[in-house]
Amino acid sequence: MIETISKNLVNLKQEFRRIYSGTSHIQEILPLSESNIFPIPQNDLDSLHYFLQNNSIYYNTFEEKINDVNYMIYEGDINKYWLNSIGHESSTQPFSPTWMLTAYIITSIAKILNYKEVLDIGSGDGRIAYCGKILGLNAYGIEIDNMLVDLQNYISKKTVIDFNPICSDAVTFDYDSLKLTEPAFFIGGLPQMGGDVLASNIISNLNNNLKEKTCMVLTGSYSEKYSVNDTKDGGWRKLIDDTGLKIIQSNSLPTVWSFDQTTETPYIFTKFP
Repeated sequence: MIETISKNLVNLKQEFRRIYSGTSHIQEILPLSESNIFPIPQNDLDSLHYFLQNNSIYYNTFEEKINDVNYMIYEGDINKYWLNSIGHESSTQPFSPTWMLTAYIITSIAKILNYKEVLDIGSGDGRIAYCGKILGLNAYGIEIDNMLVDLQNYISKKTVIDFNPICSDAVTFDYDSLKLTEPAFFIGGLPQMGGDVLASNIISNLNNNLKEKTCMVLTGSYSEKYSVNDTKDGGWRKLIDDTGLKIIQSNSLPTVWSFDQTTETPYIFTKFP
């Protein structure tokens, strides 16, 4: 089912990109109801909409029918949060969210792979941790920017979904304090923008027993603005080789920052041997 949803989301994004005539800073699309194209339980879909409806980065919505499926379009502006997020020395990437349905897909994959916890590193507005929580996983959003953590706490309160927002530097955070068993770490920073340093530091802080049960989900890029060497395995090849990580699978999906591109954002699921 996840493979079908992933493929259909990529096709939908390309069609939405072709027909979209708005001028908003960011935009994304989400089906209103369960369908053959997106066989997602209605309760989960409603929860995804509820997150976006209670997220202050969005200021406008409207319905659109594409290929006989009804969707809600969300338009927003992240400039305020983007500007604040670049003021932290250890921040590896300004705030720019993945699409809500992409967050749902990648956390679903973590669940299918039998991981029990979702750690959203550089969690922004917390959507990956939120999706992990509605899927029945223990979830934590680690974010250094206090304004974004305030937003996460607001969304958590309004949706009554506690996805455990934590305001902390992910590099120095004590992960042993969470009593993790089989965690999936979602690294939000692109390797070309310092995400590789972030991931490397987190890996070095994990004890060996936990490493054996850990999945590292690496967010990459195939953008033409990076050299060919910088896009191999989404830019993560050097870290994968240096740490001995093994690739489990890779899924390329839409994000806010890849909306104007013909390629999608790769999420690379890896584990330690």
